[in-house]
Amino acid sequence: MIFVTGPLFAGKRDYIAHALHLTEEELSRCAVWDVQDLAAESDDLNALADRLCQYSVVIATEIGGGVVPVEEKQRRDREAAGRLACLLAQRADTVIRVCCGLPQFLKGTL
Repeated sequence: MIFVTGPLFAGKRDYIAHALHLTEEELSRCAVWDVQDLAAESDDLNALADRLCQYSVVIATEIGGGVVPVEEKQRRDREAAGRLACLLAQRADTVIRVCCGLPQFLKGTL
């Protein structure tokens, strides 16, 4: 599994589609994105990570930077998203952080 992460609107989907020579339609069949939103609704992050690993490509937006939210639920959701990202990175063969459309390989290669 390839795990791609990075800031919002950083070009994560465009980069991985181009790197894997996939059209947007082809990417949608083998990838899942915005998985950080699933973390907030999950009671078992390990089980969620196991399910997501069934995809060839998993894409998450980093939401842990910046000002810590005042609202407790937002803080819990943000923490869950970060924990899910850690679980996915552990399970992934390749981890890529994309910022401004530029890849930074953190683990493995394409």
